[in-house]
Amino acid sequence: MRGIVLAGGTGSRLFPLTKAISKQLMPVYDKPMIYYPLTALAQAGIREVLIITTPTDQHQFRQLLGDGAAWGMRLEYAVQPTPGGIAQAFMIGEDFIDGDSVGLALGDNLFYGFSFEEVAIDPTGGEAAHIFAVQVRDPSAYGVVEFDDAGQVHRIREKPEDPQSSFAVPGIYFFDPSVVEIAHRLRPSERGELEITAVNDHYLRRRALTVTCLPRGAAWFDTGTFTGLLDAGQFVHVVEARQGVKIGCIEETVWRQGWIDDAGLQRLAETQMSSGYGQYLAELLSEQTVRGGRR
Repeated sequence: MRGIVLAGGTGSRLFPLTKAISKQLMPVYDKPMIYYPLTALAQAGIREVLIITTPTDQHQFRQLLGDGAAWGMRLEYAVQPTPGGIAQAFMIGEDFIDGDSVGLALGDNLFYGFSFEEVAIDPTGGEAAHIFAVQVRDPSAYGVVEFDDAGQVHRIREKPEDPQSSFAVPGIYFFDPSVVEIAHRLRPSERGELEITAVNDHYLRRRALTVTCLPRGAAWFDTGTFTGLLDAGQFVHVVEARQGVKIGCIEETVWRQGWIDDAGLQRLAETQMSSGYGQYLAELLSEQTVRGGRR
């Protein structure tokens, strides 16, 4: 399975903050926003990831993330010339996907309290597509999962004015290789975009879609608005301060996955000591010595 992080778009909901910088490079407390979805894909066992950016922002992403070698990953880059919808990512990334299954994460989404580790074992849940649902207060701002009387998924609608459930589809999706062909066959919506909801609906009509509801204790943030960005930053700060563990720490994730060794983690720590971020990474190695291995 390969991964895509969609980090394009104008970020207009965050103007003027994002007039000169991509929203996916904005800080969510102590990390760039893109660290969080990248970590979610790494937790799912995905080591090869395509970062899709705007033409003007790509050099900044390359400067931040590099080629992924220091993390035991392979990162490639592609351009989304103009916003054309989430499903456009599969067309842009067609050569990168190269007939494999693919996990797509939106670059402005943050997850906590749910590991996508099991997705790495069976990436599509035994079906052709695997998406998630999470209960929210205002589902009309998202794609909404609607259920029938038997509790089965009945349909998925994009930003309905009259949502029939409070379960929204968060920005992480896993598909089999046929998603590329499906994306090519889509027609733009009234918004002029290739909607990810149309892709999900295609699999649903084939009875090939698995929907997993995130547990009640899980948290999901869409950080593409002022409130969402602030809420996510405060949430990360509180959890990290109370628990002493970091959320969305890609270095820790790849180390625990065994993609880099202790020496590799130490090198990453040494370059970031001044901010305290590196001290946290170094402490992971100390904890391992005390506890007798990685947790």
